[in-house]
Amino acid sequence: LTYPAMIVAPFVHIARVSVGTKGVSDDAIMEGAFSLGGAVVCSLVPLVLYRRGAIGGGDIKLLAAVGALLQTSMGVEAQMYTFFAATLVAPAKLAYEGKLMTTLKNTFALGANVFLPKAKQKSVDEAVFSWFRLGPAVLFGVLFTAYMHW
Repeated sequence: LTYPAMIVAPFVHIARVSVGTKGVSDDAIMEGAFSLGGAVVCSLVPLVLYRRGAIGGGDIKLLAAVGALLQTSMGVEAQMYTFFAATLVAPAKLAYEGKLMTTLKNTFALGANVFLPKAKQKSVDEAVFSWFRLGPAVLFGVLFTAYMHW
């Protein structure tokens, strides 16, 4: 579902502007470029998170598709609202599962490890890590962005 959206979105933006100007103009090409730019820009932060093991590869593709559909500025805005929603959902899910305090302890240990030498770093058991689907948070981010702009 995400690849077709990323591929079709620039052409849809070009067509949308071309219909209003009765032909492909420089503005139409710019709209298509903004769509491609949105896909690239909206995949940068998710790529860093993916490399750290914080999100899955599907989340990168989904956020890149959102960036292609909404273009650069609104795509980044939707991504910001997505991460805000995720910061509310994640602790609630962890509390429901009874893992909130353990996760907070591990989070502080991982954060402290950045500043400690290798010999004093604490190890964290990866079995206690918890995952949740980012899709509903992305939906919220897109809908809230749409609400704020239309």
